[in-house]
Amino acid sequence: MSTNFRDAISSSIRYWEPRRLIYNVVLLLVVVASFLASWPASKASLNAELGLSLFVLAVLANVAYCAAYVPDLVLQFSTFRDSWLRWRWALLTLGVLFAAALAYLFTQGIFFPSPGLD
Repeated sequence: MSTNFRDAISSSIRYWEPRRLIYNVVLLLVVVASFLASWPASKASLNAELGLSLFVLAVLANVAYCAAYVPDLVLQFSTFRDSWLRWRWALLTLGVLFAAALAYLFTQGIFFPSPGLD
């Protein structure tokens, strides 16, 4: 079966956009857990700069989420389309795990500052 661009992009949007919520919730849980794990030291980092930094990182994380559209669209136009539609959850899982690892590393620098760097 031949796929046109409109059908492929519609399929991608239908798949990826509802799952963006899962992605964002996982990242939020990582940040909150890191904040709570470093309590009470993390309390000292609460300020407007932290809020701005977390906002920028959240936007960048959502821009990075859009990278999933590239392999998704390419594979939808390949002969592997039917298999891909059944297995694209694997890309979602890998992407969420990678983003969670990055979020953890970033929060370690934010909530656990290195001592002696004055």
